Order: sequence, then structure tokens, then C-alpha cells
Amino acid sequence: MPHTHVVTTQGELVTKRYVSCPRDEHLREWSALQAIHRHSPDLAPTPISLDLSGPVLVMSRVAGRPLAGSLTAAELDGLAAALGRLWALPTDDLPPVGLQPIPELLARVRADITSYCGGGIVGEAFGAAAIWLGGSEVDSLLMPGTPVIGHGDPNLANYLWDGSRVRIVDFEDSGVSDLSFELANLVEHLAGRGTDWSGFADRFPVDQLRLLTARRLWAMFWLTLLRPGGPAESRNPPGTGALQSERVLGLLRQGSAGPRGGEGRRGC
Repeated sequence: MPHTHVVTTQGELVTKRYVSCPRDEHLREWSALQAIHRHSPDLAPTPISLDLSGPVLVMSRVAGRPLAGSLTAAELDGLAAALGRLWALPTDDLPPVGLQPIPELLARVRADITSYCGGGIVGEAFGAAAIWLGGSEVDSLLMPGTPVIGHGDPNLANYLWDGSRVRIVDFEDSGVSDLSFELANLVEHLAGRGTDWSGFADRFPVDQLRLLTARRLWAMFWLTLLRPGGPAESRNPPGTGALQSERVLGLLRQGSAGPRGGEGRRGC
């Protein structure tokens, strides 16, 4: 992904200068911060100004350290509280989420899964994923869900913990999304693999079947990145692709026998 901005901090102000805005990141962040500030002003940075000629966005500084690794019970509580507040806010006519909206993600994963040829546990996972993607269950994600303000990039580093609460930063890919889709994106994000998410979804009024479907899709997305020769393979420890394959197969087994085997691969 191209570098989109440069951040500088002076006192209590943070200035974000956008050097690339292919998805109107500056407008997305400004609109989201304004919407959040109207209804929950201490949840995210306060928007101060937006200079479209830069574009340059100025906002308040938020104290705290980025979440990372295996989250403690207190950090999980803080994260759940922050997300609960965010997802309860009105969407205020925001645009659809900018990074990987559901139709775009589904089309991308289908294309990448069905074009892969390989063996071993990775090939098995790709084959099972191809079978599942050829069914009708995944298309249920295209039906309307519970609309929420979606962050768009739930890397744990975008949630700041000050010792007692979590606040949220970096809304440049934000927009209207779906509760199940956003929650699935969080728990399946590679940054959160050190955390036990058991029971976390139970804190939200989410449709469990829709959540499982979205989790499977996001897990397959990461599999396409982590496969041998994939764009993220070299940036992760050896064996990460195999572990992701096991994760995909495990999610496919939940709630059903789940497809397995390589007979679903296409294009080989």
C-alpha cells in the first residue's frame, strides 16, 4: 500500500499531511472525526482544521500507547468499550468504508483463491476456500447488515491505551460499514493474533452466523497475502502461511463439517 501521509506533533496538536489520497483519505478522516466529535467527543482526536490545498488535517493529540501483542483483560475491556461507543454512533451520511468494502473484498478473495496452485496444508486450505467461495453462504454478506461507523483498518496500533481506557485514531479509511464485518476484520487481523478473542464478540449485538461468514472471508484474505510467494510472506516469520491455512480450515469446520481437500482449486 502506498505511503499516504506524514504526521508531526507539536504540543497538543497533531498535523497530518497527506501525500497520496487515492480514496479521499483526508475527507474520510475529517468527516469521521467530525461525526464522532458531535456525539462522543473524547473517543477520538478532536478535528481542528482541514486545509484542502495540502491537504493538511490538524487534530488534537490523544495520549496513550498503541495496543499490541497479547491484550490483557483490562485492555480487552477498554477496547470493547471504545468500539461499543463507536458502533453505537449515527453514521451521519458518511461514505461507504474506504478500504476493502464487502463487494470489493469478496471479488478480490475469489479471484486470488481460485487462481492459486500449490500443495501441502496451504493447497488444502486454498481448495477448501475455493469450494466455500463457490457456494451461496458468502453472498449473504452482500445483504444489508447493521450499519456502523467502520474504522477500516483495525490494526491494534490504531487503538491507544492510557492505562484505563482506549481511544481510536487514524480514520483515513473510515466510512459506513457493517457491524459483523468490522468485528470480523478486527479479530482476524494479523496484528491481533497474539490475543485470545474468545467471548469478545459476545459483548456486541452481532448476528453470529454473519460474523462467522465474515471471519472466514477475512481469514481467506490474509491467506492470499501469506501464501508462498504472496505479498506478505517475506514480512512474516516462516510458517505463518501454514498457520493461516490451519486457521482458515478451522473456521470452515465451525458450524458444519466444512469443505476440505484440493478438489475446489481452479486454474491449475
